[in-house]
This record gives sequence, C-alpha cells and structure tokens, in this order.
Amino acid sequence: MIANTVPETYTHVPVMPEEVIRFMQCKPGRIYVDCTLGGGGHSKRIVRNILPDGHLIAIDQDVIAIEHAQNNYFSKNMTFFHDNFKNIRFILDRHGIDSVDGIIADLGLSLFHIRQSGRGFSFMKTEPLDMRMNPHSKSTAKDLIANLSEQELADILWSNGEERFSRRIAKAIVKTRHKKTIETTTDLCKVITDVIPDSVQKRQRIHPATRVFMALRIAVNAELESLEYFLDNVLSCLNPGGRVCIISFHSLEDRIIKQRMRQWETPCTCPKDLPECICGKQSSGRCIVRKGIIASAEEIYQNPMARSARMRVFEKMMVNHNPTALFICLCNL
Repeated sequence: MIANTVPETYTHVPVMPEEVIRFMQCKPGRIYVDCTLGGGGHSKRIVRNILPDGHLIAIDQDVIAIEHAQNNYFSKNMTFFHDNFKNIRFILDRHGIDSVDGIIADLGLSLFHIRQSGRGFSFMKTEPLDMRMNPHSKSTAKDLIANLSEQELADILWSNGEERFSRRIAKAIVKTRHKKTIETTTDLCKVITDVIPDSVQKRQRIHPATRVFMALRIAVNAELESLEYFLDNVLSCLNPGGRVCIISFHSLEDRIIKQRMRQWETPCTCPKDLPECICGKQSSGRCIVRKGIIASAEEIYQNPMARSARMRVFEKMMVNHNPTALFICLCNL
C-alpha cells in the first residue's frame, strides 16, 4: 500500500553528515539551503550549527518529508518548501533572498522511500510500480512500462541504468504486457530474471533488477534533467565564498556534476597551445577536493548505503574580477 499519510517515524540515515557540516562551513548567522530534506538528518545538524540567528531553507518534492519535519522538528530557524530542488532560484526569489552561504543536495533515496513509502522503489517486496518521489506527479513506472515502445524502453534502460541487457528486457516487457498488465515490483522482477541468463546472474554482485529499477526511477522523476537544471542555476544562488555540496550515488549523476564543476573552475575554451587566454571566460571559483569526498570505512560499516556515495564541493569565487582583464589559461595546468 502506498503511504499517503505522515508516518510516526521517517526512517533515514544521512550520508557523511559531519563532512557536510565541515565542507559547507556552517556557522552562526549564515543562511543555508538543504535541497533534499528527506528525514532531516543533514538539516537538523545544519540548524544546530547556525544558531542562534542563522536560517535554513529546507526543500523536498515529497510532501510527506515536509509534513514530517514540520510535525517533529520545526524550528523558527527553518523555512520549508514543497518543491523540486531544481527550482532553487525561484524558491529563493519567492522568499526574498538573493543568495545564500551554502547549499547541500543529497541525490540519494531515503530509507523511507525504500522501506516505508510503498511506492515500488525496492524489488525486495511486492509493491505497486509507482516510483514517484513526488506522489502528486502524473506518470508512474507502471505508466512507462505500459505505454512506451520497445525502443523507448530499451533507451531508458541503457541511458539511465547502463543495463547491458536493455534490449532483451524491453522486448520481454512488451511481450509480457500484451498478455497481462505488469503492475507490481514482483511482476517486473520476474520479467527481468526470466530473460537474463542464469550464468550471468550467478556472476553478478547485484540483483539483476537493480539497474532496471534505477533506470525507471530516474525516468519517472526526470532526475538527470532536474540535476542539469539545478546546476544551471545554483551558482547564482551562492554568495561569494559560498559552497555547494552535492552527494551522488551513481556514475551518471557524478559524471554530470564533475564535468559541470570543472567547467565552472576552468571555463576557458582557447586552444591548449595558446600561452594566454583570449576567450575571456572567467573562472567562477574552485573545486574543493579534486576527486570528491567518500564515506569513511567506519561509516560504511554502520550504513552500507554510504558505500557508493561521493560528495563534490565547489566554492564560488570571493572577488569578481575585471571582465576586461586578460587571464592566464588554466587548461594546461
């Protein structure tokens, strides 16, 4: 059953909570944004570090997360918004805030969604194929499975999940849906496991349905498109010296984040053999910790979901340079 009411407990363990506080440089009196409130693990720690006069804007596209926070740990230092994090610029404008000192976006699923939501995020139990982070959104995973063409399904499974058997699985889905509706996670799992060779399943370290479920969830929630839109706008939301921290859990997201932060840091498009930059594109700041931050072995032991997490941090430039000045090209460094 899909959970439409606020649960007494919203199960989630935040990833790298101490690292988030340290790299966001949370201090009293400053303004921060938690773009993905979830169970509030990061938000509660941020608020403790910005008291007495700091402020946190907490955003989540799942209204249950917002209502749970308002019912259980509301603070005068917090303002809640039920919205997608991609709309951060609009949210700040609506709140009368031009820019903030730090922004955190944790792109992972909460344990609530996996264990309590009843929306079919997990293949470990039988639930409706919903997969919507925002229960008010229109299309569900069931809708995609029922209506997309074989080619469209294969493209989603490959581009969003890098599933090597994408075409075979898409063909099996279309064949099965002609006979009966694929309604539950168990129905979908059976389709997948029936077409992936046993020899491959025995060698895989992950469940054969893992990549398919991830790909469908990404498609249902337009996760990669939302991330791109967020990255288009997030720097305009930061004060000089402010930092954005983004935690991703798979290579597709991390690749987008890494490439965008590198573009922010070294936007020069001049040929590498030029001794000086003539394109005039200026750096917006610097990447903090070049390869990103990963969870400690101790945290992974206590919270296995942290194993695949990687946090990348970017700091906006403190001083705006003269746009007519000539800059040394960093491309060769």
